[in-house]
Amino acid sequence: MVGRVTEHSNALDLEGNIFESKDPKKIAQSLKHSAEQSTRKKAAPYRSAMSMLTFYINRAGKNLEASQKDALEKAKARLRKLFGRG
Repeated sequence: MVGRVTEHSNALDLEGNIFESKDPKKIAQSLKHSAEQSTRKKAAPYRSAMSMLTFYINRAGKNLEASQKDALEKAKARLRKLFGRG
């Protein structure tokens, strides 16, 4: 289900396999770019990007390696900074 949603999201056009990246900065920048460029999102760019990231972390949860989950959690913090939210 996670794969289907992230590949066929009606809100964001995501970079391929972005959630598999080990680089939190790259993940955050890609999500920010996707959220700002989307014309289909229903929420503000920050909220759309953070929602997609949180959804992926929650749904993939137990199947994520510790290092990958760490990178995704760090991407959340980076995303907040990119949007001036902390």
